[in-house]
Amino acid sequence: MRIVVGVDWSDEAFAAVEQIGLLYRPDDVVLVHGVDLGMLQSPLVAGAVNLQGYDDFRQALIDAGRQAIERCRTLLSAETPSIRTLCEVQHPAAFILDSATAVKADLIAMGTHDHSRLTEVFAGSVSHRILLHATVPTLIVKGKARPITRVLLAAEGREDAIRLHTWLTAHPFKNPVAVTILSVVPSLHNVSEHLMVGLEGWSEQSERYAEQVVNDTAQALASPHFTVSTMVRTGDPVTTVCEVGNSHDLIVVGSHGRKGLDRFLLGSVSHGIVHRAGCSVLVVR
Repeated sequence: MRIVVGVDWSDEAFAAVEQIGLLYRPDDVVLVHGVDLGMLQSPLVAGAVNLQGYDDFRQALIDAGRQAIERCRTLLSAETPSIRTLCEVQHPAAFILDSATAVKADLIAMGTHDHSRLTEVFAGSVSHRILLHATVPTLIVKGKARPITRVLLAAEGREDAIRLHTWLTAHPFKNPVAVTILSVVPSLHNVSEHLMVGLEGWSEQSERYAEQVVNDTAQALASPHFTVSTMVRTGDPVTTVCEVGNSHDLIVVGSHGRKGLDRFLLGSVSHGIVHRAGCSVLVVR
């Protein structure tokens, strides 16, 4: 398993590195640090402002980035077969995404500073941009690294469940875990009465379908690596998953990916879960 980790000098970055060591036995870890010079990243702008000591300033940031990477390297097990490092003057999010593509990563891991939703939309953050634009599964680590013993797998439907259990079986965790398979049936309580015509039996049918999905997924996951239980709830998917997730160490969810303006202003269920969950979230694509 090849994992790309975006790192800097933050506690969140160190936690992300430690977390992958607790969660997996990776074959190859690539630590990536993009040195962000802002407007001064452009030589033309740097030359125009005639910044005194610009070269020294630029080199100091590169050296600091390399030191951060070396600090992160010490957090990985000495038994990790391959640890590579990349440090360049690049926009951090773009550099992480490009590096993941170049090395054919199986997973991108990032710590999050847990900005407000409004700040993410208008100012952006590295983890937010990674979540929006990554084409491989993404682990967003929240808080301090911790052993993972209880995992919540939130499946929206049959196709989603297949993608999730395929990922889990192809990329096993370091240690056996207890997995709760959850499917949330959206509540129709807030739908106006005239829109409810013809939908009287919808909830009952949806609950039966959800029960079948979680039971089939439980059978597919059955192995010494997983102790499996199932759960079907009715309500708002994001709120329900986050509430159930409070008693778990990790939430695993699929990403369907909104397109266009919706993706940036409204987000998706997976993004909402990442933003509101109290534990780390693995988004499988």
